[in-house]
Amino acid sequence: MMDGPAPDHRFPCGACGSDMRFDPGTGNLVCDHCGNTETLDRDAPSAIAERDFRDAIEARLPDTAMEETRVSRCPNCGAEVAFDPEIHATECPFCAAPVVTETGAHRHIKPQALLPFAIDEATARQGMKDWLGSLWFAPNGLKDYARKGRRMQGIYVPYWTFDADTASRYSGQRGTVYYETRTVMRDGKRQTARVQKVRWRPVSGRVARFFDDVLVLASTSLPKGHTDALEPWDLSALVPYSPDFLAGFRAEGYQVPLEDGFGTARTRMDAQIAHDVRFDIGGDRQRIDRIDTDISDVTFKHVLLPVWLAAYRFRGKSYRFVVNGQTGRVQGERPWSAWKIALAVGAGLILAAVLGYVYALNG
Repeated sequence: MMDGPAPDHRFPCGACGSDMRFDPGTGNLVCDHCGNTETLDRDAPSAIAERDFRDAIEARLPDTAMEETRVSRCPNCGAEVAFDPEIHATECPFCAAPVVTETGAHRHIKPQALLPFAIDEATARQGMKDWLGSLWFAPNGLKDYARKGRRMQGIYVPYWTFDADTASRYSGQRGTVYYETRTVMRDGKRQTARVQKVRWRPVSGRVARFFDDVLVLASTSLPKGHTDALEPWDLSALVPYSPDFLAGFRAEGYQVPLEDGFGTARTRMDAQIAHDVRFDIGGDRQRIDRIDTDISDVTFKHVLLPVWLAAYRFRGKSYRFVVNGQTGRVQGERPWSAWKIALAVGAGLILAAVLGYVYALNG
């Protein structure tokens, strides 16, 4: 199964026919041309249904859970993003590389939920400016980019969430710290010293945990370190997927297959289970010899999370800045200014020489 994004959605204004956009400030559709506003109905989060993981990987999901779209794939970073049909060449919002649109059809799992944008572009841009202003040794061209007020792109980034019930059996050892007093020789003198020891004894037991909404990035277009640093996300604010929320934004298609995403989630689950086992073993020290985990009732959601993105090219290389569209948290890639670093090093050497000279005079 090939993966692709949800398409761009255009919503003509009922008053003038211009395209409307979703406004993060009001949570409504607004028309910038005539000022018309349309209220969006939001269902309760409880209406978001989980899908069965086993049904998905065995291709047993109903047709209503699938959709087919046409996408453009960036040859530089691999992002798959839907563009308007009439656009034949554009700039990739993820890396600023030139993109020629394609018309390949992709069948993929529909998004089930999304987090609507909570901050607008102006707020995101100010956050990016503040972040850039805090960087040491950044080229002036980098900061000039922010001052020019170039538009940021609002993009819904794909994620998987996984729920699962787990029951684990373990065997290991509990360590109890104790001390022995010994006589030792130090500097030719006999002294008493307390020596730490650990007494180990075998243990076994069971732990159980229900995992809820283990979040896994389903995109490979953005640096994982940056997207991880955008966390935490308040997933309690998820709303059932509606194309209305995409008005004025783009949505990227998932590039990490569902089964691979679950592999990442399982690694995180295993780490938490090991933590639970150590807590259950107790004592001062713990050793885990073996953990056998039964996992059941695995379900998932395909969700879209809001990110403001700025991408530009500096000296032939792409740099990206990402802003959490819910919280405003900023992360990004940055080049270093060689001359600023050299200037700082030179100033440091001069300062050291002056201090050394003053010290020598006073010595």
